[in-house]
Amino acid sequence: LPNGPDMAAAFLGIAACATCAPLNPGYRREEFEFYLRDLGARAIVVPAGTEMPVREVAAQLGLTVMELEPSTTQLAGSFTLQGMPAEMVSAPDWGRNDDIALVLHTSGTTSRPKQVPLSYRNLCSSAHNIARLLGLSPDDSCLNVMPLFHIHGLVGVLLSSMSAGSSVVCSAGFQHDSFANLMSSFETTWYSAVPTIHQSILAVARENPAVAKCGQNNFRFIRSSSSSLPPTVMAKLEQTFGVPVIESYGMTEAAHQMASNPLPPVARKPGSVGLPAGPDMTIMDDDGNLLPAEEVGEIVIRGSNVTAGYANNPQANEAAFTGGWFRTGDQGRTDEDGYFYVTGRIKEMINRGGEKISPREIDEVLLEHPAVAQAVAFSVPHPTLSEDVIAAVVLDAQGTVSETELRQFVFDRLAVFKVPSRILTVPSIPKGPTGKLQRIGLHKSFEDELHIEYVEPRTELEKRVVAVFEQVLDTKPVGTTANFFSLGGDSLKATRALAQLCSDYQVALPAVSLFLNPTAVKLGVEITRLLGENTGVLEKLLAEIEGISDEEARLQIL
Repeated sequence: LPNGPDMAAAFLGIAACATCAPLNPGYRREEFEFYLRDLGARAIVVPAGTEMPVREVAAQLGLTVMELEPSTTQLAGSFTLQGMPAEMVSAPDWGRNDDIALVLHTSGTTSRPKQVPLSYRNLCSSAHNIARLLGLSPDDSCLNVMPLFHIHGLVGVLLSSMSAGSSVVCSAGFQHDSFANLMSSFETTWYSAVPTIHQSILAVARENPAVAKCGQNNFRFIRSSSSSLPPTVMAKLEQTFGVPVIESYGMTEAAHQMASNPLPPVARKPGSVGLPAGPDMTIMDDDGNLLPAEEVGEIVIRGSNVTAGYANNPQANEAAFTGGWFRTGDQGRTDEDGYFYVTGRIKEMINRGGEKISPREIDEVLLEHPAVAQAVAFSVPHPTLSEDVIAAVVLDAQGTVSETELRQFVFDRLAVFKVPSRILTVPSIPKGPTGKLQRIGLHKSFEDELHIEYVEPRTELEKRVVAVFEQVLDTKPVGTTANFFSLGGDSLKATRALAQLCSDYQVALPAVSLFLNPTAVKLGVEITRLLGENTGVLEKLLAEIEGISDEEARLQIL
């Protein structure tokens, strides 16, 4: 079912007496077939009168198809189910604590998606934990913009609100044009979202100051979860809406919430996911030893909201549990006050020639640039380094900045080996169905942007730089705009190339020159600048370069 009051009410009703497995209505036929077979589903619920590929799959698998018909005369969320078999029409057999109420699948970015069964005990524990932490009451109303086939929307918003007797405005999902109208019409007191949606809401507020004013009048707080919230985005939200932003940390296997920053007057720490807010939490090393404050390891949890284990997957369970603790797969640490910091997803860590890099750290630096609205760093395969670092950014509506300037911006703030070889400016960044950025395999989405056409050298200087690149990299041909590191370069090869060029032109190229200027045209510009003390050489080179149409190169030379 699509997002909305019917989906919310159907989940609450069905999950109260049967195992419910909400699926993304945007799935393709093959995806529906995989999930329905894997679940061993007996029946599906679909909107009445709609054509969906899942109907064909249901017919193929012999599943009962029930059609949801919304009421046109009663309250939102009132409906009837057409096509329910007679044996299902009976007094409900209400679920008990350890019965399975909900089954969701992990995202499957690195392996086959795994089934996560969640019991009534898991769901109710998590819902009560969230409601208590946020101080929810019947006076609260949440504007839900998260998909209701995801744990964030189902438990973080819907069940937590129901457990507190408060209300939920069930939108069709986040949409620029409807967000302002819904928050105003229903006087919502909070909303919860992933960072990418928060960034879009900030854009809405910039375009329409009335949105910010409405939020300032009605919101009690704003909640963020499911992905790390950059401190700069947190600060902008608080400045725009004048309320505290509460960052929480959750995952499907924990029925959503694990940790959270508390509401004022207790301290909130930007960059931290807060204090344990439900399960027991600590940091563990690879050997199962628990670590003290400030030591980095894997975040582990245990408690009444944590799944008992993946369904039909003993191998995954053996890897996931150590001494009763569930391994989250997240790398992190605690400070002396007990606040948790997530430093990266272990499987997302980039291994660049033996140097381990957290892509989140690069994201946060790029987001500090005033022209950048969204940023994501990710890995690409590399012939000698194993992996290289690339970043993609979406600029603010009024933002203008070159790739060279962005790389310099990162270089000024992070170690050289963390500076992305390429920073792509793109109109949008692909996201998963819940709005989360998915780094693993992201390079495949940018194959066109990463491909660079061969460009002939145009001056004697460029010809010499290209020749050195070809010699050091042992590859031909190398164009003037090709990235040295993307072609297989590493720090040792960079040192060799710079040493040769320093000898050729009698200039002192710093060791970082090639990291900052990784193409023949840009390194040629840097050599020209260093030769500037010799006016005769400079005049000759400028004469050679006069015909270059590359505006950025010409401006740097001038």
